Amino acid sequence: MTRTGIGIRTAVSQERIVGQIHVYDGAGKGKSQAALGVVLRSIGLGINTPLQSRVLLLRFLKGPARHYEEDAAIEALQRGFPHLIDQVRTGRAEFFGPDEITRFDRLEAQRGWDVAKGAIASGLYSVVVLDEINPVLDLGLLSTDEVVRTLEQKPEHLEIIATGRSAPPALLEIADLHSEMKSHYHAGGVENGIDGIEIYTGAGKGKSTSALGKALQAIGKGISQDQSHRVLIVQWLKGGSGYTEDAAIAALRHSYPNLVDHQRCGGDAIVWRGQQKEIDYVEAERGWEIARSAIASGLYKTIVLDELNPTVDLELLEVQPIVDALLRKPKDTEIIITGRCQNIPAYFELASVHSEVFCHKHYANQGVELKRGVDF
Repeated sequence: MTRTGIGIRTAVSQERIVGQIHVYDGAGKGKSQAALGVVLRSIGLGINTPLQSRVLLLRFLKGPARHYEEDAAIEALQRGFPHLIDQVRTGRAEFFGPDEITRFDRLEAQRGWDVAKGAIASGLYSVVVLDEINPVLDLGLLSTDEVVRTLEQKPEHLEIIATGRSAPPALLEIADLHSEMKSHYHAGGVENGIDGIEIYTGAGKGKSTSALGKALQAIGKGISQDQSHRVLIVQWLKGGSGYTEDAAIAALRHSYPNLVDHQRCGGDAIVWRGQQKEIDYVEAERGWEIARSAIASGLYKTIVLDELNPTVDLELLEVQPIVDALLRKPKDTEIIITGRCQNIPAYFELASVHSEVFCHKHYANQGVELKRGVDF
C-alpha cells in the first residue's frame, strides 16, 4: 500500500557515537539560528546529568564592534549556562568584498582558525560551531585544503557545524549533512503592513532548530526584564516523546522558567494523508486555540508554531482563520512557523522571511544513527 502524507517521527532507540560535520549554507535566513538550536539541544542533554556538553562558538567576520542578530541569543546561552559556552569573535565590523580584503582581514581569519584548531584538537568540546567560515573560505582568507584536512582528523565524538553562504565544494564533499537555505519573497506582508512573520519550510534539516534560535534571541533581548520577552512554543503532530527539540526546550525552561511556555498536541504516530483520525482534528484544533489566543493576547514577544505547515497541508486546520489571526497580530509579536508542506497555504504571503531548507545530504540517509543531544 502506498501512503502519502507528512510524518513526524519520534527519535530512534539507538544512537550514533561518531560526531558528524554539518554545513548550513545558502542565501536564505536561518543558518546561524539553526546552529544555535543544535547548541541548545546539546546543552539540554546535560541538564541534571553528569554529562558536560561544552560548546565553542567561533564567529568569523563578526567583530565585536558590530551588533548581530544572534548576539542576544548567545547572551541568553551564556547567562543560562556560563560554564558550558565559550565564544570567540574575529573580523572587522563592516561587510567587504573580494576586492576590499586587507591584511587585518587575513590576520583575523587566521587568529580564528588557530583557535578552532586548538579547540578541535583539545577534545574538550562536544560541539564546535564555525559560524561564517563558508564565506571566509570563499574569499580565500583561509586555505580550504587545510580546513578540510583538519576537520577530517577531528576527534571521533566531536560535532562540527559550519555556516554561511558559498560553502566550497571541498567542504561539502566531506560534510555528513548539508542543508541549503533558499530565500523566497512575498509581497503580502508589506501590502498589509505586517512584519515579524518568519516561515521555515522544506525537506532539509534546520527548520525547528532555526525557530529555537529565534526563541533564544527573544529571551536574550529581554534578559534584564523578567517578563518582557516571553516565548510560547506550540508543537503540532508531536504528542509523544523523544522528539528532536525536547532537550533544547528543556534547556530553555530550565534556565528561564518564567519566560518559556510550551504546549504540544497530536498523537504519537504519523498522520497519513487520507487516513486522518478524529483525534488528529481535535488535537490540531486544540493547539490552534492555544496559539490563536496567545497571538491575540500580546503577552508573548515570540510565538513558535512548530509543524503548523504540515498540519494545514494535511487539512487538519483551515487556512483562513490562521490568515485572520496573523493579520491582527500585535506589531511587536514575532511569529515563527515551521514544517514542510506540499501545497503553499495563503498565510505564506504574509511572511517577511521565508526560508526553504533543501536537503542535499543527510547522514541519516546513509544509515548513520541519530545522536542524543544533537539530533534529538
